[in-house]
Amino acid sequence: MPENNAIINIKNLRLRTFIGFNPEEQEKQQDVIINAEIHYPASHLCLTDHVEGALNYKTITKDMIALVEGGRFKLLEKLVSDVLDICCEHNSVTFAKVTIDKPHALRFADSVSLTLAKRKDA
Repeated sequence: MPENNAIINIKNLRLRTFIGFNPEEQEKQQDVIINAEIHYPASHLCLTDHVEGALNYKTITKDMIALVEGGRFKLLEKLVSDVLDICCEHNSVTFAKVTIDKPHALRFADSVSLTLAKRKDA
């Protein structure tokens, strides 16, 4: 019998970091908004309310916060790639997608965002 596919969505995680290569961007932290989607097989254990069968999204989020708030990034691509790597660290993850918005990066736009996704072979 095939396993169910669990999908964890982390929505609008608002953090501050140094992002950009312009001098003013390297001196002042900016807001970023992270959205992540993480797929993993939902084993019988977690579907019967046993913690050991589930992926711990709190741990993943804490790792994201530590990376972003403690880091300095010139490119949005590097930041998104590093957060995506955190999402894919657990062996059971089969797919992950991360979008990070940089609000007010352009004068007449709400934000600029970048999305990266990774599929892991089973």
